[in-house]
Amino acid sequence: MTEHHDPANRWSDLERPPLNTRALRRGLVVPGGLWTALDVVTATGSTNSDLAARARDGAAEGTVLVAEEQTAGRGRLDRRWTAPARSGIFFSVLLRPGPEVPVERLGWLPLLTGVAVATGLARAAGVDTALKWPNDLLVTVGGEERKAGGILAERAGTDAVVVGVGLNVSLRTDELPVPTAGSLALADAVSLDRDTLLRGVLRSLEHWYGAWRAAGGDPALSGVQEAYAAGCATLGRTVRAELPGDRALTGEAVAVDGDGRLILRTADGTRQAVSAGDVVHVRPAGG
Repeated sequence: MTEHHDPANRWSDLERPPLNTRALRRGLVVPGGLWTALDVVTATGSTNSDLAARARDGAAEGTVLVAEEQTAGRGRLDRRWTAPARSGIFFSVLLRPGPEVPVERLGWLPLLTGVAVATGLARAAGVDTALKWPNDLLVTVGGEERKAGGILAERAGTDAVVVGVGLNVSLRTDELPVPTAGSLALADAVSLDRDTLLRGVLRSLEHWYGAWRAAGGDPALSGVQEAYAAGCATLGRTVRAELPGDRALTGEAVAVDGDGRLILRTADGTRQAVSAGDVVHVRPAGG
């Protein structure tokens, strides 16, 4: 079969090969493991939306849905997330933590996923991925931090959480959605093999989720809180938190508390917890 390529597109199918579904299932869907099913679709609007619908229909915990292209992916605040086909890793997982995890601890799932992605990529891609509170994945490109991915967790029904991850892998500068975005390629990752990267991230997520659930969702006991703080680029920085209701709060980010909230120390020395909102890393004077 002859493949025809658009000469205007420098990326051929050989340079952005499709994921190997059979090999991914063989490596990840194993007896006694967390992952129970794995599907790869050519394109969809949002893997989170699709998997949430499956969750409401009774899909098992550990179901993984991966899209080669996501046409209506969402970040926080319903921001769009789009990228060329096969240029990144776009997937969602279905988790049912069960009654042993109190509902108030479910807010740790996106932070836990950030830790899992960062640690998985350190091994599989040889690239340092920092975490920007609450759910952005940062890489260093030309000495500056750039967003290369994001995480979105959503409740689905009464007992399920769908966690979605979007990660730019092979995007080049002229393909970036905004100039401040990044990718693993631009961060000089040693591997851009999406099969290897996805396996590494999902195995890391299985490890961290297992530890967290075994600890009843306790972020300190499971080690998740400490690992998140260690990898969080927001801590120690002066930040501005854009809060609901058109309010803003500026201060030094000093901690992430047991509820996953960002603790800011403001100019008058008081500490305030931020549970939701956009956080801007304010450059230091002269920086």
